[in-house]
Amino acid sequence: MADLLTGLREHYRAHWGEFTEHTLGKGPVHELQSEFAVLRFAPREDREAWTYATCGMAQTSAPCEHQRVEVFVLAPHEDESLVELLTIIAWFHANREALGLGHTVNFGRPWHAGSQCDHGLLSLPHLDRPSVGLFGWQPEVSVQVLWLIPITMAERDFKIAEGLDALEDRFEQTGLHYLDPFRDSVVSRRRRRWWPRR
Repeated sequence: MADLLTGLREHYRAHWGEFTEHTLGKGPVHELQSEFAVLRFAPREDREAWTYATCGMAQTSAPCEHQRVEVFVLAPHEDESLVELLTIIAWFHANREALGLGHTVNFGRPWHAGSQCDHGLLSLPHLDRPSVGLFGWQPEVSVQVLWLIPITMAERDFKIAEGLDALEDRFEQTGLHYLDPFRDSVVSRRRRRWWPRR
């Protein structure tokens, strides 16, 4: 798989520039492939965000070998907690349930303290060139690169009820502030009507 990771690094570099590599020194990282890392790309003139991307998530052989994906997240500033978040997501993909386009994940904590965004949506990389989203490693093997968008629980529930396209349409209609950890939800949670017991 070393050739896959070399090719993936070059794929990322061609689109986002130079990077630094980061690994997590705690948790069940030993259950990931030893070469797994999170790559960090600094902003540049044509890209205001910091970019954190998995490198090695696609190597997983369990539980679903054909599901080859890598994931990246955008941030308004350097944020080392995203190394931990992406490592946990890679571990979940390898050891619990294969992830793919349209899936949501529970962060287990807010994106930032005070943020409503405590889940993530795996989406196509709409803000990048289409070529970012697909890395062809071999004729019969390709890797899908997905954008992890931090979302609220209400948005997660809306996606489950109405579908991925409906949520992404709502993002477009409302002008999603994808770099703002403190943005409002694009959907409102419906209040349950509680009736008193008789």
